[in-house]
Formats: sequence, C-alpha cells, structure tokens
Amino acid sequence: MTAADRPRLLIISFSRLVSDARVLKQIVRFRDHYAVTTLGYGPAPEGVVDHREVPEELPLWRWPRVPLIARQYRRAYWGNPAIAEARRLLEGLQVDLVLANDVEAAGLARQVVGPQRIHADLHEYAPRQKEDLPRWRIFVAPFVRWQLRRFVVGVASTSTVGTRIAREYRARFGLDPIVVTNAAPYRDLTPSEATATGRIRIVHSGAALADRGIDAIIDGVEGTIADVSLDLYLTPNDPAYLERIRARVADSTRITLHPPVAYDQLHETLNRFDVGVHLLPPVNFNNANALPNKFFDYVQARLGIIVGPSPEMSWIVNERGLGAVCGGFDGDALRRVLDGIDVDQVRQWKLAADRSAQALSSDTQVEEWALALAAISGSAPR
Repeated sequence: MTAADRPRLLIISFSRLVSDARVLKQIVRFRDHYAVTTLGYGPAPEGVVDHREVPEELPLWRWPRVPLIARQYRRAYWGNPAIAEARRLLEGLQVDLVLANDVEAAGLARQVVGPQRIHADLHEYAPRQKEDLPRWRIFVAPFVRWQLRRFVVGVASTSTVGTRIAREYRARFGLDPIVVTNAAPYRDLTPSEATATGRIRIVHSGAALADRGIDAIIDGVEGTIADVSLDLYLTPNDPAYLERIRARVADSTRITLHPPVAYDQLHETLNRFDVGVHLLPPVNFNNANALPNKFFDYVQARLGIIVGPSPEMSWIVNERGLGAVCGGFDGDALRRVLDGIDVDQVRQWKLAADRSAQALSSDTQVEEWALALAAISGSAPR
C-alpha cells in the first residue's frame, strides 16, 4: 500500500521525537499502516511521510505568565510561543486522525480534526504532575485541568501509562483511558552469568535528579554487609546534582559512575549486571503511581529488580517473582533487602525476568493503540 492509499495520521508530541521512547513506539508501529506526519522537536523520525519541526528555542513549559496568573487560560494556551508556532506549522494540513501526546497537544489536535478523530495519549496524570512545587500547584494545575475539560473530554479515546492513573482520570474527568504501559521493545537476550567472585552487580540507569532516590540507593549499597557493587548510568538532567553524585562516589570501592549510554545500547549494557534498582520517593501523585521505562528496561535486560513500595511496580515484581520490594524508599530499607540476598536468589530473579520478557514487552502494549486508532479510522489494525 502506497502512502497515498493509507489513512493520514498526525502524531503530535512536544518532545524530541527521535529520543522519546514512548512516541517512537507509536511511530514505528504506525508508519507502515498510516501515512504518518509528525510534529515535535528535532529532526524527522525514520519512516514518516512529513515532519513539522518546532524550534527547540521555543520550549513548551514557557507559558505566558500574566494570562496564566489571571486565569485567562485560552489566552495563555494560544499565547504560548511553542503552541503558536505549532499551530502555524499545521495550517492547511489535511489528515484523517490525530494521536496527540500529553494534554497540551490536544488543543492543537482540535484545530486539525474534530474531537471524534482524536486519540489523546495522556501519559501520566497531568493535573498533579508537579504538585510538590507550590507555585506549580497554585498556578499551573488549574490551567491543566482547564485543558483537560476543554480539549480532552469528548475526544474519541484516551490512554495512559498505568491502572491507578487511569482510575484517577475516570474519577475526576469522566474519561475512560486504556492502559498502555511504558514497556520496552522485546530484546532477544539471556540472563548474564554471575561473576567469578560471587559479587552481586547492581545497576541503576536514568535521570540525575534529586527526587529519583539515587542518594538512597548509594546509602543502601554502602551500608550493606552483602558483597555488592553499584554502577550508575545517569543522564545530566541536573548537572549540579550529577556533579554532587560524582564527588560523593569518587572514593567508593563499590560504586562506579558512568556516562549515559544511547537507548539502542542500553539493554545490552544493562545485561552485564544482575539487579536493577529503583527507589522512587512518592513526592507527587505520578511518582507514587509510577511504572516507568526503566522498570521494563530492567526486564528486557534480564535483571532481577529491587523497588520501593510503589504499588504499580511492586505488584508486578511480586506477581512474577522478579525481585524484592523494600519496606520504604530510604537507604536503610534497601540495605535490609541487600543484607538478605544471595547469588542463587538473584539467579532465580533473572530467570523470572527472562520468562516474563515477552509478556511485559511493548510488542503487546502498542496493540492497544492500534485498536484505538482502528476504531477511529475504520480500518483493521495489521
């Protein structure tokens, strides 16, 4: 089927598309079935028929302050420089349906097609995204709720990343999102063998941010009586915090800080280790109910997994025997778990990850989007 014969799909995301794992899964799944046009930051993703690039010097977070504070939300939304430029880029575009990523994209989508031609992938729970910050909670949260009521309510279908977040959207806004987790693509890997010394190799990959529990992980590893090491692969989201971590572990005999690796190399890199750990303090609603990319990256890397008592992650860990759930989010809680583990137990966790890799991959999850778009376009998913 040529591009001219396929339904025309617009995918909107105010992210750098070529490095946005969730949006890339959408593009890869639909580029052969739809004639896909993308709008977002950065260069065109592979396989799309058209791309509208938003300049990176126009970040979405820069909302006009005066109308935002005055609660003139229509003016605040369309006055955002990124939204205004995206609106200009989409003028005259003819498509059959739109997949809008995050709440902020839904208003633009309605400028292109009617609400019954839109699927809104809401990702996380937008109205409480940064509720731990008072200024955000006072000024931005009401604006987000306005966008949801004005632009998202009434679209054909919605999706989000977890069951508890879907439940909250249903209770607060009457939406009925399907759940599409942030699962990673299936990787044909096998669990690595234990080191000759018997040392358990722990790894954490992700953003260098103070609210991601990295200090607690370091505390737990340094405090345990178990023979463990910790390797950190951190992206410089907060350069000052990353330098503080670098200084803290510089003299450690157990902990090594590495540069981040590209996503297409991540699973093979993680596969060299034994256990992936993630302690995410519940500083806001989304952290409390997180089911993040890295959880599924650890599964595809065939690692055991240690998490804090986050309900979405701990339920899967316990159901599938993937690892252990700490009693809290601090270093002592991790230390108590590490004090009690051994190589044989970790080997069983890694085998459980291997058994679960296909079921927990994005290969099954993206079909939920396919069904939603097929219902809009009237075509069967392939």
